[in-house]
Amino acid sequence: MQLQWHEKFKVLINNRWLVFVCAMWVQSCAGVGYLFGSISPVIKSAMGYDQRQVAFLGVAKDLGDSIGFVAGGLCEVLPIWVILLIGVVQNFVGYGLVWLVVAGVLPALPLWVLCLALFVGTNGETYFNTAALVSCVQNFPKSRGPVVGILKGFAGLSGAILTQIYLMINFPNESSLIFMVAVGPTIVIIALMFIVRPVGGHKQVKPSDNSSFFFTYSVCLILAIYLLAVLVIEDLVDVSQAIITLFAVILILLILLPVIIPIRLVFFSGPRPPAEESLLSEAQKPEASKSEQDVNEIILSEVEDEKPPEVDSLPASERQKRIAHLQAKLFQAAAEGAVRRRKGPRRGEDFTLMQALRKADFWLIFFSLVLASGSGLTVVDNFGQICESLGYDDTTIYVSMISIWNFLGRVGGGYLSELVIRKYAYPRPVTMAAVQVIMAFGLFYATMGWPGEIYVLTVLIGLGYGAHWAIVPASASELFGLKSFGALYNFLTLASPVGSLVFSGVIASGIYDYYAELQAGLSHQNSEAMLAIPLRDDNLTCLGTICYSITFGILSGLCLVATVLSLIVVYRTKRVYANLYGNSRG
Repeated sequence: MQLQWHEKFKVLINNRWLVFVCAMWVQSCAGVGYLFGSISPVIKSAMGYDQRQVAFLGVAKDLGDSIGFVAGGLCEVLPIWVILLIGVVQNFVGYGLVWLVVAGVLPALPLWVLCLALFVGTNGETYFNTAALVSCVQNFPKSRGPVVGILKGFAGLSGAILTQIYLMINFPNESSLIFMVAVGPTIVIIALMFIVRPVGGHKQVKPSDNSSFFFTYSVCLILAIYLLAVLVIEDLVDVSQAIITLFAVILILLILLPVIIPIRLVFFSGPRPPAEESLLSEAQKPEASKSEQDVNEIILSEVEDEKPPEVDSLPASERQKRIAHLQAKLFQAAAEGAVRRRKGPRRGEDFTLMQALRKADFWLIFFSLVLASGSGLTVVDNFGQICESLGYDDTTIYVSMISIWNFLGRVGGGYLSELVIRKYAYPRPVTMAAVQVIMAFGLFYATMGWPGEIYVLTVLIGLGYGAHWAIVPASASELFGLKSFGALYNFLTLASPVGSLVFSGVIASGIYDYYAELQAGLSHQNSEAMLAIPLRDDNLTCLGTICYSITFGILSGLCLVATVLSLIVVYRTKRVYANLYGNSRG
């Protein structure tokens, strides 16, 4: 009996669902950059920085979070545990140095040193993301969408999770949040780094996988609702430390709950039934030969080019007959050697990064991301100061709330975009255009300073920004293939810091500092008139809706421009998506 349990434990360690669950826990620590909105006021106060200097720190953080080329390259030659270890070292050293300076353990260092430390620390996230995504995509080759959406969702939720654990521990000072960011992920990921890895998951296909994914989605939704309820309660009611601790314990139990899936599959499932065996053998059949795949790719591309425009306006049955006839002719021509691949791939085929960079669609997606995702990231990075300017003392609650909506945006955006293309065969960027309109409305609402603007910003910007990073990777893989997907995706992630560099580092910080100096000047004049004593305040702070209202108006307009770019992509790629998903409409 003991031997049997030992064998089952070995099976559990190599179960792809255990790897997936552990990857979720890794991702729960892989979004520490989203805590910058809570960390930045601490750094600003301790170091006496103005808003422009804080914005440079934010840009350094964004660059570290976006430059994943090194992690992607190393993942091809090094074991996954080494990739995770490199990320742990970077996270610990980078944020550890920031904490030592802010806590006064080390003397004050130049701004560029802290920028470098934040870059190094946050860049560790790219190693966590790469290791988790590569392992799970290889283990779930037929379920990439759900896997990527859930993992990216947990990364977006990590800010709220870490904040609740920080409140439970009840550190004596605010700088301890930076200490926890340095130490917490280090402990968790070192404990899991030998479990998260490819385990030949394509050999573990089961009919129960759909129910397992449903259970996982349910846990994600419950987790988000629970965290949102906790944050609202903490905002409205003065809760005791004991209640805060109880909230955090329940949160940890919810995060651990998905481990039920691999335990049930290994310890409480009977032998594989014959039907399941046949399903598994079918899933493991060798794929078509390379030559067959090449012919199919050529035929699909030629159908798109040779199909007369009037075919699209025919009734569905007639249209399918015409397309099938054209395909048959092209297959016959291909067999006779009459169809030759034209120079370079077509949309829907495998592109290298250099080939994609020569395509207008790729740059339209990139600049749409620069405008919309860059605007969202500007709000996220400045959210601590936005809350302070509107008179809210506890910024960590609102930073956590935007993290939760970011999570729901990632999970929901992937699901909604999949529904749109499967049911209607619309291009996936349609969903991206829709969320950009939502972001534009949220920013316009904040521009006008209408009631509850902080909550509107939290919900709409969190959802919209998060949805981009569920929609864009899938769109890139559909339009430019999977062969160089890592390079393509990592290039697209540069869009956020490029936008943030301008929108946060120049526009938002410049407007904030202008009104902060104006308010400080008026305050000094009033103080001198009353006391005849000149007052100084080197730590400028802006108060009121004016601090960010102009910025919000500019960002709202930029999101509308991004919507136009996304709709251009929709128009240019509708035939590609019709070929890919037209047969699945129902």
